[in-house]
Amino acid sequence: MQQPFISLDDIRAAAARISGQILRTPMAQSTSLGELAGVPVHLKLEHQQITGSFKLRGASNAILSLTPAERASGVVAASTGNHGRALAHAAKMQVVTICMSRLVPQNKVAEIRRLGADVRIVGSSQDEAQEEVDRLVADKGMIMVPPFDYPSVIAGQGTLGLEIMEQVPEADTVLVPLSGGGLAAGVAAAVKGLRPKTRVIGLTMERGAAMKASLDAGHPVQVEELPSLADSLGGGIGLHNALTFAMCRDLLDDVILLTEDEIAAGIRHAYAAEREILEGAGAVGIAALLSGRVTSAGPIVAILSGRNIDMGLHRRIVNGASGAPADVAA
Repeated sequence: MQQPFISLDDIRAAAARISGQILRTPMAQSTSLGELAGVPVHLKLEHQQITGSFKLRGASNAILSLTPAERASGVVAASTGNHGRALAHAAKMQVVTICMSRLVPQNKVAEIRRLGADVRIVGSSQDEAQEEVDRLVADKGMIMVPPFDYPSVIAGQGTLGLEIMEQVPEADTVLVPLSGGGLAAGVAAAVKGLRPKTRVIGLTMERGAAMKASLDAGHPVQVEELPSLADSLGGGIGLHNALTFAMCRDLLDDVILLTEDEIAAGIRHAYAAEREILEGAGAVGIAALLSGRVTSAGPIVAILSGRNIDMGLHRRIVNGASGAPADVAA
């Protein structure tokens, strides 16, 4: 295994920088999932973070790492929703522009607007939204803070891995949602840096899994972005990906793809058995355990990464709707 590009020291520095800006989220043991898995299962309740997702860690570290002149230039980013919300919160009174595609749920768009960001809806994929970001950087000199492939963002997300290993130092397997790889790369760098034998498994949806397709190909590739219950896991990784592709390639022990019905089952179980409200991306760890495709010789930690689901959609899912697009849109 190669040395990760973002080191344990980088992540520890990020933890010190953002202390007081984020919550140290709780760890809860799940009796129901532990009985199913045959080993203790712990749930990292990161969906209880201030903005409803882990993204505040990376966004806060990125904003605090900028110079005063860079902050004055204004910050711009593409987002599938949660990164934009976190940036708008972290930047506070600074100028923030968030570019999103038409696939981003309206509840996430509305919350970013409420926080005072300038919202631009562009195209039908995160890649198309990124084109508007690139234009604003070129034309207006704004500072881009990417949602995942950015050193300070990865280091910020990695602070979640530090907390996991402090709370469950004997963890044998860590289940982490996988999209562009910022969370997975950061968490894996922290976990492997502290306990190399702990397995880190990336979890994503079957519909448009860009990182999995890229890992299979051996290089970044484009995939069609499709509607999914795990909308936060959508979008490409960038054909010129500088960090997260290589880190996920070198640090992840496996990647598991989940169907829409499995993700729906994860949302339902979180609500009925764990009393937690999760968005699809936040429920993939539970979904993977319910599917029986995760085995572990020792304790498992599943990251519940976000809760920012449209509550009408959540109601339909917990009342039995399948994960099929026609059912969840009804």
